[in-house]
Amino acid sequence: MRTPVYWSSALEDIPAPDYADMIVGVLPPRATDDPRDWAKTIFSIRSMPRWITAAMGLRQAIVPLIGIPRAPRDVFRVGRVEGDEALIAADDRHLDFRCGVGVDREARLVRVTTTVRLKGWRGRLYFWPVRLVHPIVVRAMLRSAQRRLGAPRG
Repeated sequence: MRTPVYWSSALEDIPAPDYADMIVGVLPPRATDDPRDWAKTIFSIRSMPRWITAAMGLRQAIVPLIGIPRAPRDVFRVGRVEGDEALIAADDRHLDFRCGVGVDREARLVRVTTTVRLKGWRGRLYFWPVRLVHPIVVRAMLRSAQRRLGAPRG
């Protein structure tokens, strides 16, 4: 039997996801290659585009209406770093979420891999609109982090 090859810890944690995507961007010339810094910056309220922080605020207001708890403040906290990847993990009643933020120093690339395991009707209902906008949101967050981490330091 062949041993599975994982591109990301997110796929190792949730090997048969209900949803998965991977967004790849270029590592800017002066940017750090520390995956923890990339994960923290991508998910930082300070560096997110305003329309995304507004959407997250709306999410926090709406989800209790379908019986889903609001996300805790540290939901996007880096749980571990292994090699060139930082992993964010969150499990809840309606879904399990993993996000691996990896930095390939040689290829000068940053990748954001998301996997989701849905639980019950609440998870499916919640994630139905999210799956449509998720790649757009992550791409915008990665671009914002590229600008922030690639900016000249002085």
